[in-house]
Amino acid sequence: MKIKKELWFGFSLMALIIAGALAMLIGAEKISNGHIGLLMLSLVVVAIMLGFPTAFTLMGMGMIFTWLAYDKDTSKTLDLMVSAAFKVMGNDVLISIPLFVFMGYLVERANLIEKLFKSLHLALMRLPGALAVATLVTCAVFATATGIVGAVVTLMGLLALPQMLRAGYDVKMSAGAITAGGCLGILIPPSVMLIVYGATAGVSVVQLYAGAFFPGLMLAGLYIGYVIIVAKLKPSMAPPLSEKERYVPLPPLLEKVAPSHGARALPALLNALKGQRNQDVPTSYILKQLGVVLMPAILFAVVALWSYSSVTTLPPVEEEATLQAMGEGNAEENQESAGGLQAPPGSEDDDGVKEPPGAKDEAVKEPADAIKEQAAAASATPAAVTAAGETAAQSTQPAPTGYWIGLGAGAAALAVFYALLSFTRLEVFKMLLTSFFPLLVLILSVLGSIVMGLATPTEAAAVGALGGFLLAAAYRQLTMDVVKESVFLTAKTSAMVCWLFVGSAIFSAAFALLGGQELVEKWVMSMNLSKTEFLILSQVIIFILGWPLEWTEIIVIFMPIFIPLLDNFGVDPLFFGLLVALNLQTAFLSPPVAMAAFYLKGVSPPHVTLNQIFAGMMPFMGIQVVAIFLLYQFPAIGLWLPQVLYR
Repeated sequence: MKIKKELWFGFSLMALIIAGALAMLIGAEKISNGHIGLLMLSLVVVAIMLGFPTAFTLMGMGMIFTWLAYDKDTSKTLDLMVSAAFKVMGNDVLISIPLFVFMGYLVERANLIEKLFKSLHLALMRLPGALAVATLVTCAVFATATGIVGAVVTLMGLLALPQMLRAGYDVKMSAGAITAGGCLGILIPPSVMLIVYGATAGVSVVQLYAGAFFPGLMLAGLYIGYVIIVAKLKPSMAPPLSEKERYVPLPPLLEKVAPSHGARALPALLNALKGQRNQDVPTSYILKQLGVVLMPAILFAVVALWSYSSVTTLPPVEEEATLQAMGEGNAEENQESAGGLQAPPGSEDDDGVKEPPGAKDEAVKEPADAIKEQAAAASATPAAVTAAGETAAQSTQPAPTGYWIGLGAGAAALAVFYALLSFTRLEVFKMLLTSFFPLLVLILSVLGSIVMGLATPTEAAAVGALGGFLLAAAYRQLTMDVVKESVFLTAKTSAMVCWLFVGSAIFSAAFALLGGQELVEKWVMSMNLSKTEFLILSQVIIFILGWPLEWTEIIVIFMPIFIPLLDNFGVDPLFFGLLVALNLQTAFLSPPVAMAAFYLKGVSPPHVTLNQIFAGMMPFMGIQVVAIFLLYQFPAIGLWLPQVLYR
């Protein structure tokens, strides 16, 4: 019965699309090529909803309608297909896609997600809804490292969903947290979707990555805030963890050193170096534990010293060479060098070219004021030279007030950290060191090199792929089977994206050739929309398209239609791309084609129904709408970082 309802919904939606296209054709006074282009667009959407492969549907429809637009000229149609395919294959931005995907598959197979979830769950255990919050944080981190939505949702469905259900969590909240968190990989860099949008819209991928960073964190923060509020107001939906679930066992040697699990770690370890009760504990073991405890302090000291050096060191002052007019200088040197070309004989005689009477005298004479100004400038020159010399000699400056404020805040945070660092938290910290921080270093090295301009996305993707390779090797998961499977899946995904681009290029060329783009532009402009109204209309259309289509189809089919309209309304393509990226979260969460729901249903217990998963997604879809509204009201959330770094 449920399948019939879904089929009825899909068929009704397709019938509505076809009916709208036919009504447009019947209502038109004259059917032009532009109307044929809109009919092609409708048929493509329906064909994709019926299950036809997206890339080959785009290519097939594009070829057929291009052939009609060229008056059934097969030669021109084939030329268009070849040129479109060649243009896509020559796009160097797409090189980063297989590298990022390869990095994601390697990190996924390093089996870090189980350790990451356990350590974050224990680190956040005092928060309301700790399991759901840990699930969202784990999904955000892992989605950032992999960017593969299906893999993150599937793995978290196997790992987190049973634990949340055993802890008494509501099925809807558990399913919503997993599906919403897994979809964050679409938005948070390094996102493949941002690369596809950048290549489609002609926007810098580097700026898109910088712009999407804070909106992604904002959306994840809104998710976490919603879970904490619901868990606080309705504890039955997310019960607090029991003492048994909060218990963290200590290693046997550390048990002998620790007075209790809640004792402060730093003083106890320092006392253990000279204590009598731990004679059988090797000193080397205690020193290793102290090294782990002091690691944040050492890192803070290194960062503080490096920051102090960078803010107090002045850049070297370069000496500027003054240009002199040709012929000026020491008169004696000019006379000595007179052995070069000289005026021909007779040039100064009366027979040569003469200056007008009085011209020479006027040129020689100078006003008295000009002579005084030159004398004043000559007298001021030594002072200016002295000041420049002092500036050049001064290589340092006092540290600004902001540095000392930041240093004080960091020192206070470090003091609080050591005041709260018990032996239980020390074990959790060690878990984070082996699960969370390696992924964090990999993510920051990739994103940091891109955002700071140290490497192109392709170069950073290559570094990330190498980092994923080394990470899998460090966790002893790098086998020939893992490499073969990762390479195969990378080739499969990359081929899909590239064929999508080829199909999109052919389809867009056919749509423009038929005049569909011009017809859409005239229709939109005839509505006399303001900038706000246009953005609302476009985002509502994309939101509705997220029901039957995935983000790949929306980007490659509809972005080439929207992008040319942006100049008419003064919309920055970068800002529009960030709004679209937030909106496209719905493509994986909105039924009936909510792929995240089907991924989770495939690995969830039998009693978890698809309708429960859909119901759990709805509050998070509402949060996405709130995030889009906040980004529109405060564009600096997405545009501040690109403006600071690149403009």
